[in-house]
Amino acid sequence: MTTIYDVARKAGVAPITVSRVINQTGYISADKRQRVEAAVAELGYVPNRLASSLRSRRTHTLALVLSDITNPFFTNLARGVEDTASDAGFTVIFCNTDESEAEEQKYLGVLLQKRVDGILLVPARSNPDSLRMLQHNGTPVVVLDRRIPHVQADVVRCDSEDGAYQLTRLLLGLGHRGIAMLTGPKNVSTSADRVAGYRRALNEAGLAKRQQMVFYGDFRQASGYQMAQQALAAQPRPTALVAANNFITIGALKALQEAGLRVPEDMALVGFDDLPPAMVAFPFFTVATQPSYEMGQAGTRLLLERLENPAARPFQEIILPTEVIVRQSSGVAKLHLS
Repeated sequence: MTTIYDVARKAGVAPITVSRVINQTGYISADKRQRVEAAVAELGYVPNRLASSLRSRRTHTLALVLSDITNPFFTNLARGVEDTASDAGFTVIFCNTDESEAEEQKYLGVLLQKRVDGILLVPARSNPDSLRMLQHNGTPVVVLDRRIPHVQADVVRCDSEDGAYQLTRLLLGLGHRGIAMLTGPKNVSTSADRVAGYRRALNEAGLAKRQQMVFYGDFRQASGYQMAQQALAAQPRPTALVAANNFITIGALKALQEAGLRVPEDMALVGFDDLPPAMVAFPFFTVATQPSYEMGQAGTRLLLERLENPAARPFQEIILPTEVIVRQSSGVAKLHLS
């Protein structure tokens, strides 16, 4: 195996010079730098990052713990994390919890053992135990997409409540009064926030709580399908559905199609998060879009800042705006129900 001493002999310099070139520290003349780089390339030398990590107590590795890697929203978020981390000289370990607190705890334990420099966490639930464990171990962490109550931490998320509020107001403006919300678990902040936005819009429109229909499930297609079936069985039956994420929207559409209902002619359907072109024949759903890539970027920058100076500033919460894109699926209600 080629060593730093082999590179030094080949380049005709001291080993410390090779180290400085590789680690980009200290002044090195252009001539020596070129000789070292040429020797590294010719000998195929790979620096021992483990040894340098032990000296610096840094691994230059971050971890991103996601709740569902199959969802395009989180895939795009991961790309924002990876691009930003790579530009700063860090690699990223990806972990997928499948919305499971047990899986989350397992992965975090492994990541702490591997001494990653910092963690970006999309929590499976609003339980603060995972975040407290990381903070107790002194590992910098940034929470993405969701809130964890009663714990101070850096957070980057989108304004879920306002997104649901705007979608519901859109349906109200189109004449709908029977509007149902299909959402995720009660103990996930994005689910709760979207219900809050839905209720705020209906309350402002003077619709009593008995006229508000909220169905809880999870953020998967199968759950969207089941919740839509429950909504169709309700009396009176709603004329519009608000889905709390893209997978719920797809599941709800399947249930409506199987029931022989057309969207939007028989039932309006709106939701959160767009789908990539590869997954849809043409853009159809009216959605509240979230800048997931930018969320990943902002969260990674916060984490890198915290690594450089852990006590430099108070914890921050960055809330990114949502944008409603109106397409065919919202339609106009045939009936105005009072």
